[in-house]
Amino acid sequence: MSISQNPMTGEMKKSMANFSTYVFKGQNIVRAKVFTRKDANTELQKAQRASFKLIVNAYQALGGLADNGFPLRPVAQSPYNAFVAANLRNAIDNTGTSPMIDYRRMVIAQGSLPSVVITTAVADAAGITVSYNAKLTLPNAATTDIVMLIAKLKDGEVMVASKPRGSEEKSSILLVAPNINKDDLDYLYLFVTKADRKNGSNSVFVEVV
Repeated sequence: MSISQNPMTGEMKKSMANFSTYVFKGQNIVRAKVFTRKDANTELQKAQRASFKLIVNAYQALGGLADNGFPLRPVAQSPYNAFVAANLRNAIDNTGTSPMIDYRRMVIAQGSLPSVVITTAVADAAGITVSYNAKLTLPNAATTDIVMLIAKLKDGEVMVASKPRGSEEKSSILLVAPNINKDDLDYLYLFVTKADRKNGSNSVFVEVV
């Protein structure tokens, strides 16, 4: 607290910056206001940082495979930013004691290209076979489109299989992984891209039986 008796200032009143002033018994009283520090470590902020870290780790775990999954993103937006924007709000499950990724809601590709329709996904001695309808009658679907199958194992390994959409309406794609079990998977996604990578479909979470 400061006391001012400067006759040039006269009576001092009200506030300025972090000071408040008033007159007491003919004297000018100046008090410094108490600053309130915002707590940057609330439970909500901790959860937000944890969620962001989960999504960043998920992007990095794909080793660049997600970079071709967002071909229609704005020019100024990087594949990394597109991935984070697509998943930070929608793919996080906050129902437990700490945030987790719900892989059924995560996306690794977005676009306007028609995808195939998955009919079955089976793990056996050869690997994982995903059968699908190619949907060749849909607009913009082409036999040269590339069907992509991407799996991430719980041990961190990422596996990829790809093949053209082809001319057959019913087809399948094999991810070669001998004796793999569905419990070995963190996730399995399928999506379709144009041969020139300038467009693609939304990714689909594949449920393996």
